[in-house]
Amino acid sequence: MAWVGAKDKSLTPAVSIVVVAYQSGRHLETCLAALATQGFTDHEIILLDNASADGAPQAAAAAHPLVRFVEAGENLGFAAGVNRAARLARGRWMALINPDAFADPDWLATLMAATQTWPAVKCFSSRQLMADDPSRLDGLGDVMSGAGFPFRGGYTGRDPGPVAPGEVFSACGGAMLVDRDFFLKLGGFDERLFCYCEDVDFGYRMRLIGEPTIVVPAAVVRHVGSTASGGPRSTFAVFHGTRNRLWVYVKNTPPLLLGLTLPLHLLTTALLFLRHADR
Repeated sequence: MAWVGAKDKSLTPAVSIVVVAYQSGRHLETCLAALATQGFTDHEIILLDNASADGAPQAAAAAHPLVRFVEAGENLGFAAGVNRAARLARGRWMALINPDAFADPDWLATLMAATQTWPAVKCFSSRQLMADDPSRLDGLGDVMSGAGFPFRGGYTGRDPGPVAPGEVFSACGGAMLVDRDFFLKLGGFDERLFCYCEDVDFGYRMRLIGEPTIVVPAAVVRHVGSTASGGPRSTFAVFHGTRNRLWVYVKNTPPLLLGLTLPLHLLTTALLFLRHADR
């Protein structure tokens, strides 16, 4: 199902597909089965397990022996898990896909074609559709509001159909392609974030050095979302999402802009917190 040289360390694939799993359950097998259908075959697949207790990563690794299975031994978080896999990977390009995201057969080929169209670009995002309702968007790259709030472009809206590729603020780490050496040289994901907004933080750092991110709408995945965190309104998700949004904004925003917009950011954060507390 994976690149035929996945176990041969003397060979170098064009792409290393990285899946970081934690309590992914049945979705992980569906994710790997979808990766088995990829038309672009010059790749390896690295499955890194963050100490799941459900046995799904071990079962998936046994069912797909060409996958490079890495057991972290502890829950490193998504950010640190990706960084560890990036250091182990051999491909020039690294494709990230969540264990609850299911790629169309031409997903990887479409992203790799984009690297030929934009040879100077280091990072590409995908079109994410809701797995339970593919007529709705899970996101078209990440967008940053004027108040410093990141969100997935078009989230929960109707899928607009054919859309031209274009620049976005950052790629969504649930389904993205990045130049692996560039990723590592820029410091990878900020491991202090653990999970949530690490992709926005990386994209922000890219923008600060003049590197754009392109969304490729023809590269499609179907995403369940928040399966490991208990859902988007769980205490875990709300805490990490709220903390990390503020952290990413404060640490990356130029001082003058930060001074002008931070009050609005804090007010919006407070309103969202109160809204969550009422539910």
